Amino acid sequence: MADVVLVAGAWLGSWAWDEVLPGLRAAGHRAWPLTLSGLAERRGVPAGQQTHVQDIVGEIERRELRDVVLVGHSYAGIPVGQAAGRIGDRLTRVVYVDAEVPVDGGSFASGWWQGQAAFESELADNDGDWAPLDAAGFDGQGLTDEQVARLVKGYTPHPGATLAEPAVLARPLGELPTTYVKCLLDGPEPNDTVSALLTSEHWRLVTMTTGHWPMFSQPDELARLLVEEIG
Repeated sequence: MADVVLVAGAWLGSWAWDEVLPGLRAAGHRAWPLTLSGLAERRGVPAGQQTHVQDIVGEIERRELRDVVLVGHSYAGIPVGQAAGRIGDRLTRVVYVDAEVPVDGGSFASGWWQGQAAFESELADNDGDWAPLDAAGFDGQGLTDEQVARLVKGYTPHPGATLAEPAVLARPLGELPTTYVKCLLDGPEPNDTVSALLTSEHWRLVTMTTGHWPMFSQPDELARLLVEEIG
């Protein structure tokens, strides 16, 4: 039995995993979905990048979890990857779900495809937060209208400091047992940073034929994949 700690990406809270939890629990694992500071029911709580890392480490320590599988989706891969290096022998595996990964000294903003300045301008235009997508932003991601509506209704603005502050790695990511899940409708290949890490003997790549939010578009399939990776 593993303790599976699930952290969703930008704008989301623990509720994003609601349809994945039954499959994990039916397989005999304990599942702990986590809402990061400043999001969902924790909206308004001040948060920077290291706040989110401590949210994860603190949850594991508070619950005295062992055999931990850390699951990070999208943005959450950045704090999850840092937390994985700080929990010692509690860690069994990291699973990145179509996620960003932390780069020591880098941030989500510094890796933005249009450049850091463009991203920070977006934050400035929204009072320091990252504004959620509207419904059109989910086109081509394998989601039904109902699933898109659920996402849009549940989203909260994402605290900008968590996206602009640098990551601090306690251990090299390539040393950690890791699965990277690439969602093919969001692009056929992992980014260059992930591709380099996949050369490590400790990393493996699996794919899903769906979009960037598989916990909504294919929750049962994602649960089965996680169970297989836990072993």
